[in-house]
Amino acid sequence: MNLRHAILILLALTVTLPAQKAPYDNPPDVKPPYYRMRFEASTKPGELIYPVQYTVWIPNDVKTLRGVVVHQHGCGEGSCKSGQTGAFDLHWQALAKKHDCALLAPSYEQPQKADCQMWCDPRNGSSKAFQEALVELGKLSGHDELATVPWALWGHSGGGHWAGGMVMLHPKRVAAAWLRSGVPFLAANPDRPTIKPHTLPKAALGVPMMCNPGTKEGVTVKTGRFARVWPMNETFFNTVRSHGGLLGMAIDPLSAHECGNQRYLAIPWLDTCLTARLPAQPGQPLKPMPTQGAWLAPLLDVTAVPAAAFNGDNHKGTWLPNKAIAQKWMQYVTDTKVIDTTPPPAPKDVKWTGRTLTWTAEADLESGISHFIIVQGSRTIATVPEQPSNRFGRPLFQGLQYSDTPTVPLAKMEYTLKDTVTLSKRGFKVMTVNTAGLRSK
Repeated sequence: MNLRHAILILLALTVTLPAQKAPYDNPPDVKPPYYRMRFEASTKPGELIYPVQYTVWIPNDVKTLRGVVVHQHGCGEGSCKSGQTGAFDLHWQALAKKHDCALLAPSYEQPQKADCQMWCDPRNGSSKAFQEALVELGKLSGHDELATVPWALWGHSGGGHWAGGMVMLHPKRVAAAWLRSGVPFLAANPDRPTIKPHTLPKAALGVPMMCNPGTKEGVTVKTGRFARVWPMNETFFNTVRSHGGLLGMAIDPLSAHECGNQRYLAIPWLDTCLTARLPAQPGQPLKPMPTQGAWLAPLLDVTAVPAAAFNGDNHKGTWLPNKAIAQKWMQYVTDTKVIDTTPPPAPKDVKWTGRTLTWTAEADLESGISHFIIVQGSRTIATVPEQPSNRFGRPLFQGLQYSDTPTVPLAKMEYTLKDTVTLSKRGFKVMTVNTAGLRSK
């Protein structure tokens, strides 16, 4: 046996031992309310050819889950690795918790130059693996209903292709789908002749969807790697809308392929769809999306009006579910500065351990968490993090990767007094500041 054979055998043993972490990377450790499972690559025709790990977060106080919010990364090794922190995102957890939903983030172990279509087209085994993972994660978490609840899908790039494809394959399971930069093909594409187009079923027309490309992906910038994103989005939009589908178009006015500030519209939009569509009792079918009160806007415009006042073909306008979302949409497509007037929830469980102050906090549904302020008496003594930053958009406590997931290592809610400061544990308070600049109590 030569050295190469010995290494291969050792790697195979490492991969198959259930107690080992995935060889792809070292994801954050999990313990309840987080759960994780991993599938090996399959060699069977039609099954997933890449390993994949799924991490799910279950709200602590939920008795019966009503749905699952899926946060799906895009193509490429970096984006795949970023999916490992998706379930830890406090802002997305706020959306899931409000509706008694789980938050699930897959992480496909796709090598950098491998064919992304082998997972982002759900017909290539990822739909089957996803549904099997829901069954197994339901068993691990004690929530067997996870296998049958509806899905709210968010996807970036290849993840948008996947999320839209899942709507075409399973329209009766999908409450809503947000497609950031990526869409499924509904007709043969001359640039990608090997990709089989999806069929647009009638049931998919009742699933609210939103296309969300960046303006630098072919709208205002016509050249470059991502210039073809807009033509694909436009074709998908025109096809679905011409058949009466409930589809909107929200063009990010600042970004290219990165996710930017889209979550400040995506999360309220998904909140609206889940409120309207989740059944009152688990196990019942999704409710139809209401269409009364909808607003419309001309494609590539930034002004929406009530559908009854729309001057044009209703089947060519951006579909928005109601006035509140239309107002947020108009602000987003103008400068992404979606307005929020409600303060975030106050931190809880503030306590000292030695010289370290710790706390817990839930994110503001509308605007997430920018940072925390530590106050002693009436004096601000620190912010956590000291200088919140985010090169893709509004500063966030957890940071932001390219595919809209927290940076690693995960940020901690803690502050340690410097050795030069006399320890006095009296009079300390912690406040949350959301990304709109509003402070909690």
